[in-house]
Amino acid sequence: MAQDIFGQDCSLSDARVLNEWNAVQIGVLAHAARTADHLGAVLAAAPDFALGQAIKGLSVLMLGRSELRPVAQDALRDARAAFDTALPRERKYVEALAAWLDGAPSRTVALMEEVLTDWPCDTLAMKLSHGTRFILGDARGMRASVERVLPAYSADHPGHGYLLGCHAFALEETGEYDRAEITGRQALWTAPDDAWGLHAVAHVHDMTGNARAGLDWLEGREEAWAHCNNFRYHVWWHKALMHLDLGEADAVLRLYDTEVRKDKTDDYRDISNATSLLMRLELEGITVGDRWEELANLCAGRTEDGSLIFADLHYLLGLVGGDRRTATQRLVQRIRADGANPTTEAAQRMADPGCAAALGLEAFGEGDYRTAFGYLAKSRDSLQLAGGSHAQRDVFERMTIDAGLRAGNWSQVEAILEDRRRKRGGTEDNYAQARRALIASARNPRTDSRNNGDAQSVPAE
Repeated sequence: MAQDIFGQDCSLSDARVLNEWNAVQIGVLAHAARTADHLGAVLAAAPDFALGQAIKGLSVLMLGRSELRPVAQDALRDARAAFDTALPRERKYVEALAAWLDGAPSRTVALMEEVLTDWPCDTLAMKLSHGTRFILGDARGMRASVERVLPAYSADHPGHGYLLGCHAFALEETGEYDRAEITGRQALWTAPDDAWGLHAVAHVHDMTGNARAGLDWLEGREEAWAHCNNFRYHVWWHKALMHLDLGEADAVLRLYDTEVRKDKTDDYRDISNATSLLMRLELEGITVGDRWEELANLCAGRTEDGSLIFADLHYLLGLVGGDRRTATQRLVQRIRADGANPTTEAAQRMADPGCAAALGLEAFGEGDYRTAFGYLAKSRDSLQLAGGSHAQRDVFERMTIDAGLRAGNWSQVEAILEDRRRKRGGTEDNYAQARRALIASARNPRTDSRNNGDAQSVPAE
């Protein structure tokens, strides 16, 4: 029986095809741009490789695009046709694809955990569990999954560095910032192309309000993410956020144009980078020119998708930023309709936190800040269910805070700022410090403090 790069029995018998499959697995872990090419070579040579078909289907579903669902269904059909010749471990992946297509990605996670129970060193299963939990907003589950299999890995296991990268990110998302930084550095040292581990350390600097250290960390390490698929735009996004916190708007806009939006795709992950960055800039009173127009045009074409609430909320950002009221209303109505009939896990998240968050974003775009604050504040406690990271969801936190300031709800805003500081290990970034100063200035106009945005128009509480 042939074995793959991680020492798992594999039903592939041709050595050349097995090498391509190993490249697929490493590519998934490293977010490599060439992963799809390797998978294409595998399936061209071995279309009856059930595990390969399952990975094709799962990868497509993770793109969060409803029009690609038939591709995943075809992959499941082909995987099931080869089910009898698949090994027990490989069959679990096929079942995981079927579960997601049935609307239950949490069942997909459970099946990957079953794989890890019997084959704890299956690093591909670890990464799929990690990635699916990330989409579902399950940070504690990400951490528990990785820590369950950590003892099984030797230092020379080919997947060890990538496992550490996942551990670093899970530690950061659960508030263990010191351990996350150490583990992320170790991950990159062990696997120099582990962009996930590198970006976990960037998250630590974001959450602890240390933008200068974050820039120092990323500087000179571009090779660690140059090989990536569109994940490389996300790492550049992190660098742009650091410049923004330091007040370096010109650097932010330069990175936006040359890296973050280097390719004008409508991939929801790229859209989320772009829309959230432009909104942060606008909240700081920085003019972004006509950059919303390109995004709004793309987002207007995604209003009927409904694959992921995380994607929908960022499409809404693009529409609100571009002042596309008709398309905004259409997307909000669709989210509410999906949430009214939550037969899938995606629809359940449309209901909560989706509906409240969407209504809040719509009201924010209309300048109705009191209504916006009410809905956005209502969605805060469950917003993690939308998926993504703390850093990604922070744009909605900032909009909640700024809506509250513009509505004059200072005490409530202070409570949110305090909660935000607690989640960030007791530290504050320049954004939060500026908002506290704004409140102090509004309460006492004679206070000599930094005004920001609509400071002079904030009504008394």
